[in-house]
Amino acid sequence: MKVIPTAIPEVLLIEPKVFGDERGFFFESWNKRSFAGLGIDADFVQDNHSKSQKNVLRGLHYQIEHAQGKLIRVTAGAVYDVAVDLRRSSPTFGQWVGFRLSAEDRRMAWIPPGFAHGFCVTSDSAEFLYKTTDYWSPAHERTLLWNDPQLGISWPLTGEPLLAAKDAAGLPFGQAETFA
Repeated sequence: MKVIPTAIPEVLLIEPKVFGDERGFFFESWNKRSFAGLGIDADFVQDNHSKSQKNVLRGLHYQIEHAQGKLIRVTAGAVYDVAVDLRRSSPTFGQWVGFRLSAEDRRMAWIPPGFAHGFCVTSDSAEFLYKTTDYWSPAHERTLLWNDPQLGISWPLTGEPLLAAKDAAGLPFGQAETFA
């Protein structure tokens, strides 16, 4: 596996070793020992799978308690993925990093606990799969406003995004609950 650094050192892009031939391909999408060697010593408790159409924007989500680390990948289509550092003690507090993930490149990303996370679909549709280090906790879920000018995220949208009501009503960064 190859690690590709991002502007925020704890957020990692991971390029798996893919074995392919005329029959198709194979790669390990999770191996506890291999990922521990990359500094990701996570115990995953839940897998989530979503499908969305072009211009759907999901996020920016986080849980203020039961914070989740996420190992994410796209199994069909392509997305632009974003992580926002909400850890007040971090030198990158309030900064964001974005990158493209696709079924074609098979890259994965590690988003550690303490980050808000979201993505927008850039292909006709996309299927998104992610493992989490803690269970979904609706009482602790929070949403950061996807288009907050203070964050200035450059979403590659073609037109207006398709949003869930909770995402349209997210809080701006200055009002959001953050981590120590």
